[in-house]
Amino acid sequence: MTSIDNSQLYTELGYANRLDGGKKDRLGQEDFLNLMTVQLANQDPFKPMESGDFLGQLAQFGTVSGIEDLQKSFSSLSGSLASNQALQAASLLDREVLVPVQSAPTNADGTISGAVDVPYPATDVVVGIYDQAGQEVRRMTLGPQGAGFAEFTWDGRNNRGEVMPAGEYTLRAEVNSAGKTEASDVMVAARVESVLMDSRAGGLSLDVTGLGNVAFADVRKIG
Repeated sequence: MTSIDNSQLYTELGYANRLDGGKKDRLGQEDFLNLMTVQLANQDPFKPMESGDFLGQLAQFGTVSGIEDLQKSFSSLSGSLASNQALQAASLLDREVLVPVQSAPTNADGTISGAVDVPYPATDVVVGIYDQAGQEVRRMTLGPQGAGFAEFTWDGRNNRGEVMPAGEYTLRAEVNSAGKTEASDVMVAARVESVLMDSRAGGLSLDVTGLGNVAFADVRKIG
């Protein structure tokens, strides 16, 4: 038998037009196997071809095929997770959630309800309410608390018992334990009015009463 070069193989198998600007500008795994079969059948018996090159090419095709399969699987998984997240978020409509904040407006009844994130058992937890000028309006002592969420409600009155005007107030919390005082996250309870999907970022956000848009991932507790 006489050996033939690659250009002859392409012509014989009808692939020449693919490599000369045709619609398909590359060969797939099936095409490569056909080429390999023809080339093996027409190789010079006195100068047999090295099988290592073919095996290497086959291994590369297998790797590429595996990566493509993984990409398809991850794409499918991502779509499924996004759908599940959307369904879960939709179920939050008209429900109360705890969202970490630095400030929050008073409710219709002039109060603010929320919770302090207590990272470890504390001998005392203190919540401070401050007006827009940074002056302390109310200091509430919640007493000893275990690790978790220590709930509180500010009745809208200052330290002298006077009713404060409706508006936005800053909330700060301190956790005291073993003679050490640390600041901690404050969360407020608010009702979910709608669910928004960010098509570009692929994330979900909630339109929460008094707080505007809040990332779904920031929700700490669902009431």
